[in-house]
Amino acid sequence: MSENLEKSNLNEAEKSHSNDSEQGLEEAMDGSEVALQKKKSGSPSSQRVQRPHSSPPRFVTVEELVETAKGVTNMALAHEIVVNGDFQIKPVELPEDSLEKKVKEIVHKAFWDCLSVQLSEDPPTYDHAIKLLGEIKETLLSFLLPGHTRLRNQITEVLDLDLIMQEAENGALDICKLVEFIIGMMGTLCAPARDEEVKKLKDIKEIVPLFRAIFSVLDLMKVDMANFAVSSIRPHLMQQSVEYERKKFQELLEKQPNSLDFVTQWLGEAADDLMNQKHKNALPAGGGAAGSGDSPMPSPAAVQNYAYLKLLKWDHLQQPFPETVLMDQARFRELQLQLEHLTVLGAVLLVTFSMAASDIASQANFAEKLKMIVKILLTDMHLPSFHLKDALTTIGEKVCLEVSSCLSLCGFTPFTSDKETVLKGQIQAVASPDNPIRRIMDCRILTFLETYLASGHEKALPTIPGGLGPVHKELEEVAIKFVRLVNYNKMVFSPYYDAVLSKILVRS
Repeated sequence: MSENLEKSNLNEAEKSHSNDSEQGLEEAMDGSEVALQKKKSGSPSSQRVQRPHSSPPRFVTVEELVETAKGVTNMALAHEIVVNGDFQIKPVELPEDSLEKKVKEIVHKAFWDCLSVQLSEDPPTYDHAIKLLGEIKETLLSFLLPGHTRLRNQITEVLDLDLIMQEAENGALDICKLVEFIIGMMGTLCAPARDEEVKKLKDIKEIVPLFRAIFSVLDLMKVDMANFAVSSIRPHLMQQSVEYERKKFQELLEKQPNSLDFVTQWLGEAADDLMNQKHKNALPAGGGAAGSGDSPMPSPAAVQNYAYLKLLKWDHLQQPFPETVLMDQARFRELQLQLEHLTVLGAVLLVTFSMAASDIASQANFAEKLKMIVKILLTDMHLPSFHLKDALTTIGEKVCLEVSSCLSLCGFTPFTSDKETVLKGQIQAVASPDNPIRRIMDCRILTFLETYLASGHEKALPTIPGGLGPVHKELEEVAIKFVRLVNYNKMVFSPYYDAVLSKILVRS
């Protein structure tokens, strides 16, 4: 294993940005000109690429900002539905002790108290109750599909508000019978997960608490119906979402012409890195990159793939995120943390199995057990309170105990105290980002991701690089998420990337 790995171009890029102030979404859309000028003023004068100048920001009205914000919100929602397979609408839960929750509770209590007073009168007054029955009727009808003709007729016939009002005026209204029908219909229309809640309604005897409970369950059924609709349309939403997001971004770009400035910088830096080949050991350099002056220009696809890999090494506190991937920043950040976790985990396992040779590395059950132990001890790796060096000290102790136990059970030569000391020291050394083993694991992981990304839409995953066998399942899961995210982003924004790269990939 080589110990002459150079530092990642991303690490150097992060250092070069360490004095920049944190910039939020507003700066990403409105103040990118200033930020780019700051970056360019500190960059080397000899550039091998020409970057397009950013468009000057223009003043906009409050109405335009509100309209733009609505467009971004709708675009983000459509994007979330398509990209996040686990996306679900959840019931609104107001924070405890919040003013909004207190006001809501006061208003609801006043309403239900009023209903209770009306129904306690002699004879009862049904004004509020009939209004509630009307709301329940509309809600039940909203759950029906076009083919539910029989159920629609039943609801319309039984919950005929005109007839109910006549019965109330003549003292012939049997509200308990109506509620019984409502509960039965809810049981017919609800998802299986709500059967228990609907069943409990039958145990409530007082009419006001029963009405409250009915509305509570109906609210849950509305959420269920919305999630069912989302899951039903998701397979058909992909192409429409691509066109919708592109359209909305184009509208944003027309109102804010500088909305591609950070994208231009991001792709330009990727092209620089490929052509200069400064950091070929930190990130795979992609096809066509070389360091000599007469080297061929990298292809647009190679620049894009390399740029996406840079997002996995991003300094989120110092570097503004490119505008076209801004909605996925949290996802890229999550992938980045998962890969950092895998890098440390893989390095610890590689060191351990290298020291133990083939004696225990071939024991599949033991290898899996050891991996789970180390994973658990690294679970909180990215919390501020987590200290990697202390955790690796604990891991070293635990690994040596497990290895010694396995060697003893299998009848192999036990670890000497000197070997244990060396193994513990090598595991502790993984705490440093500059540790050669850790850097090799990082390089091989990124090479694997680059290879999979460059393979296009092929379903088969590339061969796992050497040393990553113990973590191949976790790596493949991350790779699939990463490539799926990247491919969707390309589908939406490839016209903009092509336009930017057509100006960047010109020899100076």
